Amino acid sequence: MIKRIAILTSGGDAPGMNAAIRSITRTAINRGLEVFGIYDGYKGLVEDRLELFDTKSVSETLFKGGTILGTARLPEFKEEDYQQKAIETLKKHQIDGLCVIGGDGSYRGALALHKLGVNVVGLPGTIDNDLAGTDYTIGFHTALETVVECIDKLRDTSSSHHRCSVVEVMGNRCGDLALYSGLATGAEIVVTADRPLDLPALYEKLNYYNAHKKNHAIVVVNEKITDVSHLAELISENTGFSGRASVLGHIQRGGSPCPFDRILASRMGNKAVEILMNGDSGKCVCIQDDHIIALPIETVLTMPKENKSRLYELFDSLV
Repeated sequence: MIKRIAILTSGGDAPGMNAAIRSITRTAINRGLEVFGIYDGYKGLVEDRLELFDTKSVSETLFKGGTILGTARLPEFKEEDYQQKAIETLKKHQIDGLCVIGGDGSYRGALALHKLGVNVVGLPGTIDNDLAGTDYTIGFHTALETVVECIDKLRDTSSSHHRCSVVEVMGNRCGDLALYSGLATGAEIVVTADRPLDLPALYEKLNYYNAHKKNHAIVVVNEKITDVSHLAELISENTGFSGRASVLGHIQRGGSPCPFDRILASRMGNKAVEILMNGDSGKCVCIQDDHIIALPIETVLTMPKENKSRLYELFDSLV
């Protein structure tokens, strides 16, 4: 029977993590459980940096970005010695269940603990939207809104100077931020792993726009695809536009979570407690067609992510 649970956030921070922490804490306390917050992810768990939470511990956090628990990377957690240290900490505090909020690396740590006998559940907290099994991850929509706002502002100056803005967005190796922001801002070109860079086609398209008196262009590029500064130089040399590169960087992770992420995180946190109280483990919380469900972490880490070909078709039909 579950009596005490703990929460940690791991990997990159994402808007909405605090909403998930709040939801887990208040749902659990309202169901008679004790809740511990673990500071700085798996590192804090190994180092025994925990605090007993009450409902006030998570007051005024729903609208805050980042994570009140902090996050730190611990590559050594792949080693069983470190995993055993984490288990010793959980046993010391008589903790029966663990909620891990983060991305795929965080899930791998959670899966390792599950295989060693820990009751654990994962929640998808990452702006990259790169986890399979869930339509959206906590933080993705807020990051998308930030990207769209930045691109909208760049369009104003691009139009004034007859420029092509080459905008690099985050997403790790997942192109969802680039694709969705490209659709939302009316970008002319999107470059992702699923839509590779084709320089001759890019030059042809931009020169066509220039010949038809279009006074600006937007190219959205997923990170880790190409050097956007060099691409901007090539655009200046081979088209009628003046290329300018902008790397949005970690500004995409910041800010107050949007309403969608606040509600998604609250629903997922509630489901995470339910999973643990039902005696289940090794699962992660997902949203599919607006239904909150649970899937095995191992399945999510091995299954392919949903193909976005229909959205790319939509993008092509609009440019």
